[in-house]
Amino acid sequence: MKKTLAILGLATSSAMLMASGGATAQQAAQQSASTNPYLVQVPGVSVPGVALPNIPNLFGLVGSMASFKPSVAAKPYSMAPTLPREQKILMMQAMMAMMPQMGIRDAMSFMTTKYKAKDGLTFDDVKQSMELRANQLNFKKVGESPMWKDIQVVLGDMNAPRMEVYHYCEIAAGRAVLMASPESIVYMPCRIAIMEDANKQVWVLTLDWDLAWLDTVQGKMGVDAEVSKYAKDIREKMDNIMRAAANGDL
Repeated sequence: MKKTLAILGLATSSAMLMASGGATAQQAAQQSASTNPYLVQVPGVSVPGVALPNIPNLFGLVGSMASFKPSVAAKPYSMAPTLPREQKILMMQAMMAMMPQMGIRDAMSFMTTKYKAKDGLTFDDVKQSMELRANQLNFKKVGESPMWKDIQVVLGDMNAPRMEVYHYCEIAAGRAVLMASPESIVYMPCRIAIMEDANKQVWVLTLDWDLAWLDTVQGKMGVDAEVSKYAKDIREKMDNIMRAAANGDL
């Protein structure tokens, strides 16, 4: 909690500093903006239409979280207390204040790992390479959802690009995660998608499972060594599978 409050305090202080027009902060932000497309929206950089974070709301968030205590499981598979909707909204508002001009496309891309398939590879080439590499890594496929077929049959849209979602499971890893946080079931099983874009280019995508940022958080949010090891192993396997698919490694 102290770490969380410190981060929020730093974010608030930074926003106030940039709002004051400090030359050093503005120059640094402008320099970073040239390499990071999202930083062009950071307050302090001269971009039309950018609103500063709502400082009173940030202070209100700190106050609302002051009494919040991380839950501790009494035994495996114990559900955590439900956060009030109002508290969730405040937390999201504070995060959104850091990127006021990010659109939904940018937000979804931010949370995605994706690779474009090599030119010349067909959808089925990519799918076959994915399945072969998954078999090599003993990563069990447990289902698939051919969304494009439903779009055609149900909606009559014959122009929609081909898109399919494949479900994979590493049962030992799944059990370890669920024992620590049963709410994690909403993210299971692991999913890899293959889809064509507007230009008929084939892409391989998944939810970004990179938890490296936990290394900078005090106590790693309670994630123990076993779960951390499983999470890293799953991400490495999925990335291996996706790269093989995009490269057509038959």
